[in-house]
Amino acid sequence: MYTKKQWLKLPMTLAVLIAVGVFCGVMLSNRTAKHRPPGSKVDKLKLPEGFKAEHLYSPSEAKNGSWVSMAFDDKGRMITSDQYGFLYRLELPPIGSTAAPKVEKLIVGSKTDTAKVNMGAAQGLLYAFNSLYVVVNNRSTDKIPTSSGVYRLQDTDNDDQFDKVTLLKATKGEGEHGPHSIILSPDKKSLYVVAGNHTDLPAMDSYRLTPNWKDDNLFPLIKDPRGHANDRMAPGGWIVETDPEGKKWELVAAGFRNPYDITFNEAGDLFTYDSDMEWDFGQPWYRPTRVCHVTSGGEFGWRTGSGKWHPSFPDNLPALQNIGQGSPTNLIYLKDARFPAKYKNTLLAFDWSFGIMHALHLKPNGATYTAEHEEFISGSPLPLTDGQIGPDGALYFLTGGRRLESDLYRVYHKDHDKIAAGTNVTKPTITPEHKLRTELEQFHAKKDPKAVAAAWPNLNHADRFVRYAARIAVEHQPVDQWKSKVLTEKDPQKLIYGALALARQGDVSVKDELYKALIKIDYNKLPETKQQDLLRTFEVAFFRFGQPDAATKTAVVSYLNPHYPAKSATTNRLYSKLLVFLEVPKTAERTLALLKNEKFEDVDNIPATASSDLILRNPQYGLDIAGLLAKLPPAQQTFYAMVLSSDKTDWTPALRDEYFKWYTNAFGYKGGRSYIGFLDKARQRALQYVPKDKFEYYNDLSGAKLLTASGNDIANAYSPKGPGRGWKVEEAVAMVQDSLQNRDFERGKMIFSAVICDKCHTIQGEGADVGPELTQLGTRFGVKDMLEAIIIPDKAVSDQYASTIYTMKDGQSVLGRQMNEDANFYYIAQNPFDSKTIRKLSKKEVTSSKISSVSIMLPGLINGLNPNELRDLVAYLMSGGNKNNPIYTENGAPKSGK
Repeated sequence: MYTKKQWLKLPMTLAVLIAVGVFCGVMLSNRTAKHRPPGSKVDKLKLPEGFKAEHLYSPSEAKNGSWVSMAFDDKGRMITSDQYGFLYRLELPPIGSTAAPKVEKLIVGSKTDTAKVNMGAAQGLLYAFNSLYVVVNNRSTDKIPTSSGVYRLQDTDNDDQFDKVTLLKATKGEGEHGPHSIILSPDKKSLYVVAGNHTDLPAMDSYRLTPNWKDDNLFPLIKDPRGHANDRMAPGGWIVETDPEGKKWELVAAGFRNPYDITFNEAGDLFTYDSDMEWDFGQPWYRPTRVCHVTSGGEFGWRTGSGKWHPSFPDNLPALQNIGQGSPTNLIYLKDARFPAKYKNTLLAFDWSFGIMHALHLKPNGATYTAEHEEFISGSPLPLTDGQIGPDGALYFLTGGRRLESDLYRVYHKDHDKIAAGTNVTKPTITPEHKLRTELEQFHAKKDPKAVAAAWPNLNHADRFVRYAARIAVEHQPVDQWKSKVLTEKDPQKLIYGALALARQGDVSVKDELYKALIKIDYNKLPETKQQDLLRTFEVAFFRFGQPDAATKTAVVSYLNPHYPAKSATTNRLYSKLLVFLEVPKTAERTLALLKNEKFEDVDNIPATASSDLILRNPQYGLDIAGLLAKLPPAQQTFYAMVLSSDKTDWTPALRDEYFKWYTNAFGYKGGRSYIGFLDKARQRALQYVPKDKFEYYNDLSGAKLLTASGNDIANAYSPKGPGRGWKVEEAVAMVQDSLQNRDFERGKMIFSAVICDKCHTIQGEGADVGPELTQLGTRFGVKDMLEAIIIPDKAVSDQYASTIYTMKDGQSVLGRQMNEDANFYYIAQNPFDSKTIRKLSKKEVTSSKISSVSIMLPGLINGLNPNELRDLVAYLMSGGNKNNPIYTENGAPKSGK
């Protein structure tokens, strides 16, 4: 039996850094370059050349919570909010000072009341109109009784304390997709508020986006199989405008997932940074995080589950810049910064997950903009929450959220005192298209007899944003004023976008006239993008109005059918939906042929940041990405398979065999967390249409036995039984010492795989070769060293076992494990699950490098285990995977444990 004394006699001279190196996810390196080791909180920041950073304050160390929002008042003081706590006001020291900020907790309420109103849990703060506006994101508690909504705080007795609280608008929704930020309009006369898709849109006084939104997607709607946002329908996240007193409210735009912040530029254009749905990664409807130019009446296509719109659809607007995977928080426009001229016309977008500030340098392009992407600041870990340009022209930003360690930083340029205030403000460039778009937007949200005449000629405008503004202007006018114009229109492009408006605003009585008008368009004379817009218009009309009458259906099928398959994968995706809906013969046969041979193309969703560049920035999210990239699903195949799940009649036995066999293969890929569940829901939908006597055959053929009972996961040999806990080192060591005799070898082996150790390490010849081989682990390590390395992987990360951050000449940073180098290149591996995929970095392009302070090992790997499961795992590791080790054979047969 292994006693506590025997444990302590095991070799203890090896440093904890080697303990980190031998466990899951920490990898050896043969790097010979000199790298600067990590140091202070400021030292972990990767800054642009010429910039300096100061760490000003740690709210978490001061027991003041984790701060997620900030604003500056009229005296230059900063006001902040804890995500789950109170408001604070800070007097900040000047740039370069070593003095600490003066921090004051604000207890808001009237002195005439016996109980003060504890205001906090704010995700939006703005000082304007001699008031503090607070967007509370909160479910009422004793600590913070104020519920979600937009509040106005005022100091009525001039004692520098807020004593009057006015609720301007209550909102239903809270949490990470609740109400978020509030900003001042460019003319300083109104306020704009943004909220995520778990916040109900309150009743508005007016709507720039007409409020008859629907799913408008013939792709089979499968709600998230794990339940996320299943009760959340259109319009999704939204942006509204109101006056300082909150008397009138107008919807500006919607169709977002979870935009946290908004900002304006000098031209009065509005921008936001919207989130992705990470559980959808690898699915054909996945959309990366993206910065959007939000124009009047904008629709951005978020729908629940599989129903999300593609950015190319003409009835929604595209991203200004796709960023990539992450968690958007803050968005700033840098016109008030005392930064070099390079940062004029620049947006700064904060990503919480991977600790990156993305700089987007804007250039006017017709009615909108293009953007040049730069990584401005990054750090690991650096959970960015909010930021502002201060009165001194410096950038102030917060880290924290979800009760993580919270810090306040200041970043400024070394020549800030030579850069005059206001230098970064530019005279806006108003292009003819921009001018036309804003003129058309004046017809949004109101009826105007001049609107149709002004808008109609622009339905075929070359600029997409102008066309969109023109259509929304038409949609706001009574349908009777323009319906006949649609049905008699000769210009094919005006007809397409007029018909799209009519499909959205008309009623079912117009459907057959609309279908007949559309099939008069000479399809072959349209450019491909207009063909796609025509097909999308058919889709919206079919969704809203249903099947054509028999004669019209025959004509529509004759019009559409000959063109499928098309040359473009994007066009084929649209066609497959339409033809399945119309029940056109041989659709399944043609679509299955495409499924086997056609590659996914999606030029509208290409991110600025490659997923492989994110893996090592945050182990909690990065290892998920690593697993996905190692075996990414074929998205085009998934699209067609899901479309065909609604095909009821167009099958032969051979086609069905081919179709259902596809699922068994597809279950072998790794997508986002909901990938398997989405596939299973589609599989079950398709099984509804097979002959009853063949159900079991096709159920087995399609991989039913591979799945758990819920259908959301592949059935593994072992799943931790728990109940788990947040294991601490001392607790785990005490639980394991003196209690490893008679453990269950087979269960320990299965747990080794269940907590993904085998993804990085080999033991007894089984597993992966990314990290060191573990067969001799038990002869080299003590229990405390090993458990400490598992539970606190960041405690000691040697440069021999850590990833490296390379700063490139273009300002980007690249993280990876250096596998080799020669005179000209570093050879790095970015995916810990795929060390054979190597990226070359030219040494000429690398300006500096430093060791990441974050271990690649995922913290909390054992938190799903109960004490007996933990003992089984540790026994397996200490035995080196040898079931004949004395740890199992002493004192009788192994116990099963519970």
